[in-house]
Amino acid sequence: MQISFPYGKDFVKLDIQDDRLQGVLVSNLHHYVAKKTPQELVDEALQNPIGSPRLCELAKGKKNIVLIASDHTRPVPSKVIVPPMLAEIRKGNPDADITILISTGCHRGTTKEELVNKFGPEIVEREKIIVHDCDNSELVHIGTLPSGGDLIINKLVVDADLVCSEGFIEPHFFAGFSGARKSILPGVASRTTVLANHCSEFIADPHARTGILKDNPIHRDMVWAARKAKLAFICNVVINAEKEAIFAVAGDMEKAHEKGCEFLSSLCKVDARPADIVISTNGGYPLDQNIYQAVKGMTAAEATVNKGGVIIMMAKSNDGHGGEHFYHQMADEPDMEKTLRIFLERGRNETVPDQWQTQIFIRVLQKATVVYVSEAPDEMVKGLHMVPAHSLEEAMQIAEKLVGKKNATITAIPDGVSVMVIEK
Repeated sequence: MQISFPYGKDFVKLDIQDDRLQGVLVSNLHHYVAKKTPQELVDEALQNPIGSPRLCELAKGKKNIVLIASDHTRPVPSKVIVPPMLAEIRKGNPDADITILISTGCHRGTTKEELVNKFGPEIVEREKIIVHDCDNSELVHIGTLPSGGDLIINKLVVDADLVCSEGFIEPHFFAGFSGARKSILPGVASRTTVLANHCSEFIADPHARTGILKDNPIHRDMVWAARKAKLAFICNVVINAEKEAIFAVAGDMEKAHEKGCEFLSSLCKVDARPADIVISTNGGYPLDQNIYQAVKGMTAAEATVNKGGVIIMMAKSNDGHGGEHFYHQMADEPDMEKTLRIFLERGRNETVPDQWQTQIFIRVLQKATVVYVSEAPDEMVKGLHMVPAHSLEEAMQIAEKLVGKKNATITAIPDGVSVMVIEK
């Protein structure tokens, strides 16, 4: 069987013998055909919000309005979502002072070129756009999270008369799902707040996993933060492999999000197919630009690889490791178990940057060896306790040697961030 794996903006194909292939884990999301265009879906959602008045109604009498938008690391079809949201706001208040605030979380700032790619030149030239900086933006303390962490967010949000957000919903490897409340935390929060929310205790919690919201401590803090920040309205979409919206919800941050999560779950849950070798990706560009983000795709493979097996992870990683702290937490200490012990001994408010990603990455490496296909330097990949490879064919040869048996079984996950792999 020939299987195609997204890699950067291209695809890599591999022929796998039928008798070795345990399964191809693909979200039915990719086979779902929406009955309406992406624009029609968004328009319909905005006109029929869940648990909330329309955005144009909420905008009446509100002068200072903040629309929180996703950053360059998320394949959100903002060109489809943001224009009708702006139109709705101006329908309710033509004189509204609107700021589009880019929710970078702790990522690097989004460049003008990336903004143009995201919104189109017209919105970038016409609208007021500000990129959140978790360290240097003007930040305000507005409360204490249920977990005890300080809730510190961008002052633009605090001062707004109305806060709304766009985004997309996908499986998330520790928040359960992306979207909605994540626009506030981590989206426009301070680094201090993000670190408290991503503490080792929460990351180790069995409810902090893909597709789980109930009793998820990370989700609980995020919802509380979004309510405290007065996030009044969301418009979120679900996208397919072509990054096109196939489902849209709008309205109340929790009620609309819940409906979107239900739709997503109905299509992207797949049963694990245990195998000696599991091939996964991060869904190609823009999510496979660095190693840090690629940990997400590895967790899908983690759920179906045999203990002691091999995960082949394909992620172009043309931006390198993607996190200085993440890299050095792994590269500067040969003993991963020691690193993990240090993390688990830290208190909730002692979390250091990227600790959560490293913690999950170590969990993956405790189960399987990772052979990493990328454009990242070999020494960087080795420093992160992985085996570098430069093609899928080379990775397969390495994996077969590591497994040490002929006809090792194989499971393929063409898009590791679009599936929720359920262990039997």
